[in-house]
Amino acid sequence: MLLLAMDTATPAVTVALHDGEAVVASSSQVDARRHGELLLPAVDRVLAEAGLKLDAVTGVVVGVGPGPYTGLRVGLVTAAAFSSALGVPVHGLCTLDGLAYASGIEEPFAVATDARRKEVYWARYADSRTRVTDAAVDRPADIAESLAGLPVVGAGARLYPEAFPDARDPEHQSAAALAALAAERLAAGDGAEGFLDPLPMYLRRPDAQVPKNYKVVTPK
Repeated sequence: MLLLAMDTATPAVTVALHDGEAVVASSSQVDARRHGELLLPAVDRVLAEAGLKLDAVTGVVVGVGPGPYTGLRVGLVTAAAFSSALGVPVHGLCTLDGLAYASGIEEPFAVATDARRKEVYWARYADSRTRVTDAAVDRPADIAESLAGLPVVGAGARLYPEAFPDARDPEHQSAAALAALAAERLAAGDGAEGFLDPLPMYLRRPDAQVPKNYKVVTPK
């Protein structure tokens, strides 16, 4: 097994290789505006670090979000392209699940990432492997009471300390954690049941909208 994992649903552009036993190489850069520019060089970098070629990959793992439209689709399109070119499966995982897994917390907690517009993407967990709610997007003040007393992992907790006073690491997503979670589920024989379709989890409409009542300038 050699899994190539990537996630661009958050400001972290993160890539990792996992051989079924451990992460053999990883790369993460935090830059919310350069997902398209940074992702493929990161793939090249982890392959070179591991001393492997792309054709050694047996599966692709990708974070499906939730996340903003532009950044999220970079990782999903790249994962789909590698899957098609190599003839290997692509496994989708919720981005929040990767952060939860990396936290190692074994008590109830939540994960919150920055959704912009003064909102967070979030979900609740029973432990680092078990999500108990669907991912959602809300204003921090609107969910602060329901999450009171719980640790909250991720950048969203750090952005809104008044709503989430018990902020925990990690702050940013790691493809290494995403790959390790995928390898664990595959080894357990979870198959398709343990993964999501590699489709974007947006939760809301993109910022760019077709203007209403725009003037038609083409001749009739």
